[in-house]
Amino acid sequence: MDPTLESPEFIERLRQGDRAAFGQLVKGHHNMLLATARTMLSAADAEEAVQDGWIAAHRAIGKFEGRSLLRTWLTRIVINQARMMLRKGGREIQFDPTDEQDALAHRFRDGGHWDHPPQHWDLSGPDALLTRDELRHCMEKTLGKMPDNQRLVLELRDLQGMDFDDICNMLDVSASNVRVLLHRARARLFELVDHFQETGEC
Repeated sequence: MDPTLESPEFIERLRQGDRAAFGQLVKGHHNMLLATARTMLSAADAEEAVQDGWIAAHRAIGKFEGRSLLRTWLTRIVINQARMMLRKGGREIQFDPTDEQDALAHRFRDGGHWDHPPQHWDLSGPDALLTRDELRHCMEKTLGKMPDNQRLVLELRDLQGMDFDDICNMLDVSASNVRVLLHRARARLFELVDHFQETGEC
């Protein structure tokens, strides 16, 4: 992330309606916001949610008080737009993970030790690039099947590097729920890698 996009001077330019600054903001954050929206919506709907988000941000930027990072504020706007679109379509993302199974529970004994430790994986051979491409395809497939709440938390925390506090505030959920959702998302990817190691297939 470009640190100048969070500087007080840049934010003041935005508040004053500087069109060049807003264009710079869009260029710096559009792809990140699109990736976030795509965890919740189809590609076409994600584009619409982000466009609506930019319109909303442009209207509200003069009142931005700097209580959070500008990036966090923008992400919250886009998530809210995506949620509205989901509600219109009769869908909603639930952030209470209590009904979900722990995907890694069977890998541990009662005392917390591995039942079957992870295997060492050597990708130094000549087929390494092909194997990585196949694994990436499998991971994309797994992400597509992952529950929306897990996929969104994984995107915000592991791919965008957002703080837990920011994610909690953005999604209006407890830290414990965010951690459980993140753990389960990571566990699904872990399961995929483990299975790929053993079979070479998704």
